[in-house]
Order: sequence, then C-alpha cells, then structure tokens
Amino acid sequence: MIDWHINSWKKFIINQQPDWLKQKRYKDNIKIISSFPPLVFPEECDTLKNLLAKAQNGEMFLLQGGDCAERFNDFTSAKIKNKLKILLQMSAVISYGTKKKIIKVGRMAGQYAKPRTLKYEKSGSKRLPVYRGDAVNDTTLDSKSRKPNPDRLIQSYHYAAATLNHLRAFTHSGLAEINKINTWNLENIKKTKSIKNYNKIVESISSTLSTLDSKAFSKMKLTDFFTSHEALLLDYEQALTRENTDSKSWYNCSAHLLWIGNRTRNIDSAHVEFLSGVSNPIAVKIGPNISEDEVLDLSLKLNPTNEPGKLLFIIRMGYEKIDLHLPKIIKKIMRHRRKILWVSDPMHGNTIVTNQGIKTRHFEDILKELTSFIKIHKELNTIPGGVHIELTSDDVTECLGGTTKKIEPTNLNEKYETACDPRLNNDQSLELAFLLNKLLK
Repeated sequence: MIDWHINSWKKFIINQQPDWLKQKRYKDNIKIISSFPPLVFPEECDTLKNLLAKAQNGEMFLLQGGDCAERFNDFTSAKIKNKLKILLQMSAVISYGTKKKIIKVGRMAGQYAKPRTLKYEKSGSKRLPVYRGDAVNDTTLDSKSRKPNPDRLIQSYHYAAATLNHLRAFTHSGLAEINKINTWNLENIKKTKSIKNYNKIVESISSTLSTLDSKAFSKMKLTDFFTSHEALLLDYEQALTRENTDSKSWYNCSAHLLWIGNRTRNIDSAHVEFLSGVSNPIAVKIGPNISEDEVLDLSLKLNPTNEPGKLLFIIRMGYEKIDLHLPKIIKKIMRHRRKILWVSDPMHGNTIVTNQGIKTRHFEDILKELTSFIKIHKELNTIPGGVHIELTSDDVTECLGGTTKKIEPTNLNEKYETACDPRLNNDQSLELAFLLNKLLK
C-alpha cells in the first residue's frame, strides 16, 4: 500500500483481459473516458462504507443483487424500474422479519464485463472468441460480433450513466419510500404464493404507517440505493478513478462498491493491487480453492488499516464444500481481529450443466449453501452480514426448482434469456427473501 500509485497495477500479473485488436482506438477511447465526469461521488462511497460498518456489527443487512451481465439492449425504463422494485420487495420482506434496515446495492449501471473460463467457444466448425460482456463484444455467434470492440467501452460509460440517472430519478421521486410499498408489485407474479405472502406484509406495514405521525414517518425513507460491479477491465476502471481534492484519497468513480472475482483475486494480481489503493468499499469473491493464509493476506493488502465497512468477503463455495472450508477461514480472520463483512453468494458455486448443455442452478442447492453459511456464523458467534444474488425482475426459466412456480429441466428452454449465468426469476427471488428471513431469525 505504501508504494501504491495510480499506475502501479501495471507492474503486476493481469488476467481476464480481452485481446483488443485495435490498440490505437482502444487507447484513444480510454483517454476519452478519463475526461468524462465521474459516475458516482466520493461522499456516496463513504456513506455506503459507514452503512456496511453497521452491517458488520449486526445492526444492518446487505442485499446485493442484479443481472449476471447487463445488456445494452435491456436499457429500458421498465426493466430498470422492475429491477429496483424486486430489490425493494426483497428488502421489505427481510427488514420486516429481521427488524433490521437493509443496505440495497444493485449489480447495475456497470456490470458489462465478465470473466470467463475459456477464451474461445465453437459454433459449428468455427472457433469464436467467448462472450465477455457487452463492454467487450456481443452474444451473437459470428466472428464480427465476437471481436473485442473498444467502442463498446464508450457505450458502457453512457449506458451506466443513463441507468444511474434513471435510478436516481426513481428513488428521488419517492418510488423507494416505504409508503409506496403497495406499488412495488410486478405484473407477472400477482397470483403466486410468494406475492400473497408479500401482500400480507404490505397490509401490516400499511396499517402501521396509518398510525404514525408525519414526523415519525419521515424517518422511514428507504431511498438509499447504491451500485456495484466487478472491476475487471482495469484501464476503464483507472480512467474513472479520481483523486479527492479534500482528502487526497483516490476513489473509483465508476460504482460505489467494486469487487474482485475469484479468478482475479491472487495476492500478486493487478486487480488486487489496483483496488488496494482506492477508498471505495471493496469486495472479494472467495471460492473453495483459497487457503486461510491467502484470505488473511488479502485482508491485510486491501484493508491495511482495518477500517470498518471497507472490506467484504463474498463466499461462493458451493453447498457441498462450504462446511469444510468456511469455518477455517472465519477462524483465521477472527484470530487476527480483521474487520470483515461476511456475505453469501450462494449462486456461483452451485452452477451445473444439464445433459442438454444448458447452464443452470438448483434453487434447493442455493438455499442449502445459504443455510450452511448462516449456520456456520451462528456456531462461531460471528455475523452473517449480507447476501449477493444474481436475479432478474423478469419471469425467466433459468434456475431449476422453487416451490411456488417450480421449474423443471423441461421448462428451461421456455424463457432462458441470460447472456451468461442463470438468474433467479422474480418469484424465486421473493421466495428466497422469505426463506432467508427464517434462517436469520
């Protein structure tokens, strides 16, 4: 950290970067982005950090959710509004059951780049570059669409800016305030068991609100909403990183919260080096292939002053491995008194591929990992501080199972729309919120 500067990451090993063929165009576009206004502001990042510190102490709870990979063609007012609504609904359910305020962070307004296991995929007799997110290339299976295109970085900035403006407009207009809770329902899940249970909560909250005076009611606003994405394309991230003139600290102004993926979280990686020098809250995805010493080293590198609310470990081990690995990691961190917000990502460790070649996840496996995560923390007297979910407000058929609208393997092709990984649909997301409630209580 002492030797960190804005370019120091370039001396480290970097993985998961596209093969930009038009290098001059790429460098020119990065320079253009560096002249653009920031997307978020240091004060907002500090506000989020203070809230996350409260979640570390068990006073609040983090709900982080959104698309696996945002698509440019999904930029519509209705889709942005509905994503916000499903997160608000889940927040209301969890808050009602746990009596805690919920920190809402969307995987939105910047989740345009994806790490991938393979560099290429086959389409008939052709070998094409794999899809790496709309910031890089397109899902269409042809050689032109799959070439990394640096002009897409400019588009990413503009789509992120427009999405943020839309989110701010919705929240500032009052949509996210608790007195609008009965307007958060989505049209396509009006008759499911989950929405019926949700409506009971709405009735209870509405009844309570009717007895409050205006002064008490003014304290119940839920308008704080933050954005996050994986900080993968480091030239782009650096272009939006600015020095705060007051504090002399550096902030990545592309999102409030940035995370490092499980594929790029090695201690000697460029991604860890870069994010070790910014003042945003930072998260790291922690898979089952990491050692306790590596986890400790990451905490020391990314949060050397042990600042509250600064560092999140997002656990994504799979339901079959979490019981073996997570307790050792927590014990190691606690012995060294490191301040960590522990968050469960029960999605990524439970991905499977069907016999038909469809990538999916079982709702029941997601619930199993989440159950183990909370159980382990209760046994160790530590705090399960949040959950990180890939979800959509659409009625898709991408994850198997669920109890109210159970998806069978034969249903997967009915509305399988994800650009990369399978997401919980609107009803499964709401159902998970109710089940999470029970686990936390």
